[in-house]
Amino acid sequence: MPPKAAKAKSQSKHPQTINAAVIGVGIGGLHLRGYRKSPHAKVLAVCDIDVKRAEAAAAEYCAEHIFTDYREMLKLRDLDAVSVCLPNYLHAQVTIDCLRAGKHVMCEKPLAMNAREGERMVQAARKAKKLLMLAVNNRYRGDVGVLKRYIDGGELGRIYFAKCGWIRRSGIPRGWFGVKAMSGGGPLIDLGVHMIDLAWYLMGRPKPVRASGVTYSEIGSRGAGMGGWGVGHGGGKFDVEDLAAGLIRFEDGQAIQTEMSWATHIERDRGFCDLYGTVGGASLEPQFRIFTDKHGAQVDLAPRFPEVASHEAEIVHFVECIVGRARPISPGEDGLAIQRMLDAIYRSAQTGKEVAIGGK
Repeated sequence: MPPKAAKAKSQSKHPQTINAAVIGVGIGGLHLRGYRKSPHAKVLAVCDIDVKRAEAAAAEYCAEHIFTDYREMLKLRDLDAVSVCLPNYLHAQVTIDCLRAGKHVMCEKPLAMNAREGERMVQAARKAKKLLMLAVNNRYRGDVGVLKRYIDGGELGRIYFAKCGWIRRSGIPRGWFGVKAMSGGGPLIDLGVHMIDLAWYLMGRPKPVRASGVTYSEIGSRGAGMGGWGVGHGGGKFDVEDLAAGLIRFEDGQAIQTEMSWATHIERDRGFCDLYGTVGGASLEPQFRIFTDKHGAQVDLAPRFPEVASHEAEIVHFVECIVGRARPISPGEDGLAIQRMLDAIYRSAQTGKEVAIGGK
């Protein structure tokens, strides 16, 4: 018996608990909550250029170390995982530095400014043999989990078309979001990354092949439509779109129609994700409903689903993957695929032509 126990121990490749850190404690506060919720994680360090904000977060989450320079933080030998919660233009280099330092990474959305950067990130994760995941919290929602099980069980048939969007009346975020050199774009890269990812994930992640799109900057460019949130470190003029729309085609004929805006003359803000299947359809907003036919009659279902703090759930899942208890729901490769779709819509808007989507 003792030799068998020793052998089992030697075969274990995963730690039972991990030490985690968060770079950027703005949206990173949600990541900190997730690490605290996980029974297999401890917050070892926090890093932020605002030292007072870092100190407050460290006190709240009992972190041992405080940094204003993430490169110094990466020297911690007992650090296992890092959440990168920074402006978009910093995602690629900081993530790659963390991976090269031997840390697993959860990167906030979008994965990068463009697919070229995303490819470097995915390659760095493979080379380091470390986990890279993307923070797309909608995949972890209770209603989405239930709907995914319906779809995987074949109860909606083949999902051949989806419409998704997130439209605001006056919701342009302040600061770096409106500066293309720091954000990479406007609502398409900010909101579209969420909604396109959600529809694509529920459709079964088909291979994208072509996209077309349009972008407009009719409100933000006049200094109008600003929302009541955002962050600093911006500066410069507003030089991104305030509305984008597109159509993404997939290898097997499926398609996603999408519309995203920060500022539009509409009655109210709304988000939506509608799926059309051969046997049934579904809508997630404003209420979760499934539409099908039973016994010769149309039937609308309103499934009950668990309330889930999705931002926390994605971090708990990230930790579960690191310790070998789960397989990634939102791997970096998926983030790269979404980035290629976003890039193609932007290119189509610039050229006025449908654009091929590359990549494997």
